[in-house]
Amino acid sequence: MRAVTIPAFGDAGVLTVADVKAPEPGPGQVSIDVAHAGANFAEILYRRGLADVPLPFVPGIEVSGRIRAVGPDVEGLRPGQPVAALTIVDGGGYAEVAVTSADLVAPLDGLPLDVAAGVPSNSTTAFLVLDRVARIEPGESVLVHAAAGGAGSQLGQAARLLGAGRVVGTVGSPAKVEAARAFGYDEVVLRDRGPDGPFDIVVDPVGGPSRRASLDLLAPMGRLVVMGNASDAADVGLPANELWLTNRTVSGFNLAAFSAAFPGDAGRALRRAVAAAESGDLRLQVETLPLEEAAEAHRRIESGATTGKLVLAVDP
Repeated sequence: MRAVTIPAFGDAGVLTVADVKAPEPGPGQVSIDVAHAGANFAEILYRRGLADVPLPFVPGIEVSGRIRAVGPDVEGLRPGQPVAALTIVDGGGYAEVAVTSADLVAPLDGLPLDVAAGVPSNSTTAFLVLDRVARIEPGESVLVHAAAGGAGSQLGQAARLLGAGRVVGTVGSPAKVEAARAFGYDEVVLRDRGPDGPFDIVVDPVGGPSRRASLDLLAPMGRLVVMGNASDAADVGLPANELWLTNRTVSGFNLAAFSAAFPGDAGRALRRAVAAAESGDLRLQVETLPLEEAAEAHRRIESGATTGKLVLAVDP
């Protein structure tokens, strides 16, 4: 089959289109004929060598397509069925065929396949971060950094669906303010200027100076959720004694680790996200590039110039 591989760690130029053996599903797994694959910052981390993966490696943490085959002990899924799926545990989404746990698959009911490819990672993360990790309560205030990006575009909308009161986003440039406002935010401000707090929940996928600033913006009993380091900044130490004295909480969320440890919970959140997208409660802004332009997708994500979601057309 045709796939984009990482033969060596490095910049976007190392991504290579190659012919590789198509995988077969094992017990509890399905294989999927991939129509589209989401492009994410996570795949850039794999490409840079910041994750321990064997080379050559086929990246890709989410796909849409049709089920090709089901392995033993799989129920409720059938060949030919349109689905969206998380392939985040073992990768493999940048290919014509991908294999994943049946727990991490969501049947589709009319959602276009290009849009569906953008749901598994960011939309699922949005519900898990706000509901499972931050334990949002009705009326609470939420601040989301990188509000115009793939995850940010979903976090603001999910906060609304989960009953948030005030929902504020930050962006890195003036050009992204209007794009972020379209994703359900009451207010969008430039990150280096900072919003007016306090907030009950702050979600930070950026890292660097925004991480310390986020802690300072928390209300008593506020929760900071750390879910990335898109700034590629050095780690920021957060003082435990300060958390104790101010009744604040810092939590981490990593979708790959969560999906590996709790596939059933991740799958339920995925199906919840798909249902919200199909009903129109979640809006996704999707731009499609050919699979062969995966390197261009990576460059655009790394530049910080993207808004919404980039997906790769594998076999649309």
